Amino acid sequence: MANKNLKLVDVDKPNLYRETFPYAEFPRVVFDNQTVKYDLPDKIWITDTTFRDGQQARPPYTPEQILRVYDLLHEIDGGTGLIRQCEFFLYSERDREAVELCKERGYEYPEITGWIRAVPTDFKLVSQMGLAETGILTSASDYHIFLKLRKTRAQALNAYLDIAKAALDSGVIPRCHFEDITRADYRGFVLPFAAELMKLSKQYGKPVKIRLCDTLGFGVPWPGVALPRSIPKLVHGLRQVGVPAGQLEWHGHNDFHKVEVSAATAWLHGCSAANAAIFGCGERTGNPPLEALIVEHAQLRGMTKGVNYGAITELAEYAHKELGFEIPRNYPLVGKDFNVTRAGIHADGLLKNEEIYNCFDTGKLLNRPVGVAITDKTGAAGIKHWVEARYEIQIPKHDPRITKVKDRIDAEYAADRVSMISDDEMFEWVREAFEGDLPPLRK
Repeated sequence: MANKNLKLVDVDKPNLYRETFPYAEFPRVVFDNQTVKYDLPDKIWITDTTFRDGQQARPPYTPEQILRVYDLLHEIDGGTGLIRQCEFFLYSERDREAVELCKERGYEYPEITGWIRAVPTDFKLVSQMGLAETGILTSASDYHIFLKLRKTRAQALNAYLDIAKAALDSGVIPRCHFEDITRADYRGFVLPFAAELMKLSKQYGKPVKIRLCDTLGFGVPWPGVALPRSIPKLVHGLRQVGVPAGQLEWHGHNDFHKVEVSAATAWLHGCSAANAAIFGCGERTGNPPLEALIVEHAQLRGMTKGVNYGAITELAEYAHKELGFEIPRNYPLVGKDFNVTRAGIHADGLLKNEEIYNCFDTGKLLNRPVGVAITDKTGAAGIKHWVEARYEIQIPKHDPRITKVKDRIDAEYAADRVSMISDDEMFEWVREAFEGDLPPLRK
């Protein structure tokens, strides 16, 4: 697909893809049965939007809280560049104070970048903060161009190119955020716009980046899906018109429960960067969870030497205690119960070999040893596992002391208890069952 054939298609009326997005019904997945091949780049990485999109979903962080999260992201990254960048708001005094605090750390990774609207006055903020790169809001769909901006495609394109040139003239790398790309006219606007940006990149001898923003989570990963919802085709087409993989970034939302797999699909088809936020925080339904993409990267590329995977658990603890994150107990990788079993038959399997019911060595990789929660379904095997995990002892599951604790638990549920047994209760009942002969606690 030659760039010279990519002409902007200016139209009088917006293309709203009503056959795909009827609005009064759930959106439709249209198949054209055309597929594209995998094109996994040599290098793939993660960028973070916790301090930008992530703050649009909650009360603002304090500068000190931002600094602590930034430190933890650096600790997880371990100097590898896996978490390559963080983006920051620049509008308020608090925003700029947070940027200055993080800049003082002098970390190579994550690199600090900005985010602005496509207006010249916003661009001055980037220059004042001395940042090397900024995101620029460049809405791509007719929903935004016609219905929100009240412009034609030509007017929008010219305005976007002007601000990209202003960035380049000041030595700042522009990262153009193609907002709502999964409802945009791909051949009529997206590709011509991308082609013009690549001309600017060549003219200035500097990278111009493109972020593919799946603003409402419409992107789908399946082969054979038609544009504009096909993630493979969205990425593949941009690669075909000469956009380097390292200048492409995916940014998704979780409206239809596909946010993590969509980001991985973008990686697989030629997009080097996947944008994420800690624990999936982000406007409305949230962005790809950063910790999930770290593990996804390890599955695609292998474990990265230097990455501190265990610090993910430390970040989760800080987010819960200090930032007020309500992480569901069954949330993957960091929820309190993600590697905890309740069923007795599962606990019995864990005792024989924890690989049977644990997806990987959570103790080694995430500093989260496998656990057992005590309920009426736990059984003697689960009680044995609970005791051995906390005390320096190996004990048969039919030991009379285990039986005594089990009888106490059974009595609780026979009396119509519905909640699980707490650790405090278990410690008390175990002390009673061992009658003063309690083994030492594990360190």
